[in-house]
Amino acid sequence: VPITLGVFLNSYYDVKFSVLGMVFATLGVLVTSLYQVWVGAKQHELQVNSMQLLYYQAPMSSAMLLFIIPFFEPVFGEGGIFGPWTLSAVIMVLLSGIIAFMVNLSIYWIIGNTSPVTYNMFGHFKFCITLLGGCLLFKDPLSVNQGLGILCTLLGILAYTHFKLNEQESSKSKLVQRP
Repeated sequence: VPITLGVFLNSYYDVKFSVLGMVFATLGVLVTSLYQVWVGAKQHELQVNSMQLLYYQAPMSSAMLLFIIPFFEPVFGEGGIFGPWTLSAVIMVLLSGIIAFMVNLSIYWIIGNTSPVTYNMFGHFKFCITLLGGCLLFKDPLSVNQGLGILCTLLGILAYTHFKLNEQESSKSKLVQRP
């Protein structure tokens, strides 16, 4: 509850509210949640680690994208996939691919070793750090309500971490006590 309230305060006082934006945000949350639960289930079902799951998933994703890209990107000519590329464009595409690989690997690693909920806690923590970093490094304005939202979210993450660690300790002590 504190995390949800904190994220709501950050979002509501940070951007302009619109119904269309709310629809896209809701769809994004649903798709992301389904994906994260699927990743955890497949990883446990197939008994693979994060690198193995990524090894099997990446070619399938690439093949699916090959059919979708022509609808959203120009294929030939200036700025097209098969058009002339500058060295800086090639470097940026390669860098983007490396970053995407690392993000997917970290998603699979965190979900495989913890749970989709814990992965979402990392996401909320990153969101708070991003807002604080923007305020401290780039002097972005931060309203009082946003500050309260960040504080509420961080306290919720701290409470979640505390309860998860206590849960792990109690499960370890139960294993030790068994004859």
